[in-house]
Amino acid sequence: MHKQIRETYMKPQVNQTTSVTSSSQSAGFWRRLGANFYDLLLLAAVILFAAIPFVVIAGDTSKNFFLRLVFQLYLVAVIFFYYTGFWVRGGQTLGLLTWKLQLIATDGGRITWTQATKRFGAALLSLACGGAGFLWILVDREKLAWHDRLSGTRIVRLVSLSPAATVDSPE
Repeated sequence: MHKQIRETYMKPQVNQTTSVTSSSQSAGFWRRLGANFYDLLLLAAVILFAAIPFVVIAGDTSKNFFLRLVFQLYLVAVIFFYYTGFWVRGGQTLGLLTWKLQLIATDGGRITWTQATKRFGAALLSLACGGAGFLWILVDREKLAWHDRLSGTRIVRLVSLSPAATVDSPE
C-alpha cells in the first residue's frame, strides 16, 4: 500500500506549455480593429480615472479656455503614454495582447520611443483624415497602415507552436 501511495504522489508532473512566437505575417484589418476596440474600452476607464484628480483640483473647466486647453492636453498625454508605454515595453497594449498581436519594428526588433512617438503622431494624422490611414490596411499588399509605414513598425500575429511537454521533478 505504501508503495502504491508513493508511486502515485512521487510521479513526475507533466506540464503542457505553449511556446508563442511572432510570425512574419502582418495582422489583418479585422483583427486589428478588434484589438483597437478592446483598447478603446480600456482607455475609456483609464481616462475616467485620470480625469478625476484634475477635475477635483481645477473644478469646472468649461468656462475657462486656458484650463480647458490644459485639461485636453493632459488627456492627450494620458492617451500617449498608454499607447507608447505599452508599445515600447513589450510591443503589446492590452488589446493587442488579447488578440494575440504584437507591434514590432520592421527589422523584427522592439520599437524605440522615437518610433512609438512617430507612430502615435501618424495615427492621429490617420484619424484626422477620416480614418483613411487605418483603412489603407485593406488595400496595402503588406497590410500596413500609414502609421506603420511612417514609423517603421508593423503589427504581426503571434503564432502558437505545438505544446511541448516539460517534466517537473517532485518537490
